[in-house]
Amino acid sequence: MSNYDEIKAKINTKSIKVGVAGLGYVGLPLAVEKARAGFDTTGFDIQAKKVELVNQGHNYIGDVIDDDLAELVKIGKLHATSDFSFVKEMDFIAICVPTPLDLYQQPDLSYVKSSTEAVAKHLKPGAMVVLESTTYPGTTEELLKPILEKGSGLVCGKDFYLGFSPERVDPGNLIFKTKNTPKVVGAIGDEALDLISSMYRAVLDGDVHTVSSPAVAEMEKILENTFRNINIGLVNEMAILCDKMNINIWEVIEAASTKPYGFMPFYPGPGLGGHCIPLDPYYLSWKAREYNFHTSMIESSMMINDRMPEYCKDRAMHILNRSRKAINGSKILVLGVAYKQDIDDYRESPAIRVIEQLLCVGADVSYYDPWVNRFKDGALEMESIPALTEEVLRESDLVVVTASHTNIDYDFVQRHASMIFDTKNAMKSVKNRENIQVL
Repeated sequence: MSNYDEIKAKINTKSIKVGVAGLGYVGLPLAVEKARAGFDTTGFDIQAKKVELVNQGHNYIGDVIDDDLAELVKIGKLHATSDFSFVKEMDFIAICVPTPLDLYQQPDLSYVKSSTEAVAKHLKPGAMVVLESTTYPGTTEELLKPILEKGSGLVCGKDFYLGFSPERVDPGNLIFKTKNTPKVVGAIGDEALDLISSMYRAVLDGDVHTVSSPAVAEMEKILENTFRNINIGLVNEMAILCDKMNINIWEVIEAASTKPYGFMPFYPGPGLGGHCIPLDPYYLSWKAREYNFHTSMIESSMMINDRMPEYCKDRAMHILNRSRKAINGSKILVLGVAYKQDIDDYRESPAIRVIEQLLCVGADVSYYDPWVNRFKDGALEMESIPALTEEVLRESDLVVVTASHTNIDYDFVQRHASMIFDTKNAMKSVKNRENIQVL
């Protein structure tokens, strides 16, 4: 029996052993879904704390149901390890590690590279390897394939199967989770494409859409997030213009949204957060330079979005000036440091950039976030005030809303704060708006 026939039969009988390298926001939900579908699943991570928590059945990711994780560990369908030698037992390995930018805003694939090298040392014949980490087009074929072939001594397409299936994780989304979000799969060779897509179909409820190559799948992921980056850049620029013209951008968007075709609403804010949208366009623009191509529209939107925290600082300064207060020494309370509503994730949060901007001009900054008790971002480390009290609000010269958490009483904030700058339109339902300025 060929490798292909053997693997196909094992998929159908759920006897595939699954490995997931990286147990973060992408990897742990994927590992849970693989285990829930009946596959024996092993999570690999170099962080001992994550491994320990998983093996104890303790969840640390918001999109994973605590009881599901605990039960899967209890019945032996899911466990974790830092020992990559167990890769030799895996038939399917998904690599779900971070792909950040370096200090020069260029792709940092060190986590992908090191994980692939660790997998290559123990890769067995017939195994499937899938990269899920967002990256530039060409990574799977140009980086992973040579590493896997050299480290294992196996030949891609003959001895093992390689593909790319971009993660589609939206933390805090109450409707679309890992299980019911459609997957895109690109692979090297028809057999690899069939086997890898079959593995996802055996686990997920969402459609599995196959494409002709890993590069197409890598590019479509970049397109998804660059599309959002550009449109958010457009609406952020419109917000700046609307402020100069004394027009409410939120009312403009609401009116435009009544058109049943040809318009999709995007909303302004203090910048972009999360792991994908702020970073992916940099991956594409970096790769485009290899082809002597300048991504002018993409780079323009990136510049606008990157400038929003500074713009928010300037607006805060002007709001204080109207009350004859200098920003230097003013007490400013920031509401929300998570990068989006109702989650505890503050990766690349624009709220942190706003705080940095305010601190740079001498403001006395504190923050309150019921989801994020403390954060550390580079040299900046802060802890949330314990409670949003009347006294805290009255003592603040300005309250800046940077995340629209639904478990904050905005009527209470409006009643007791002297001035409010709402960058997220979180207070749209508050009736008394005399002390509220919006982005």
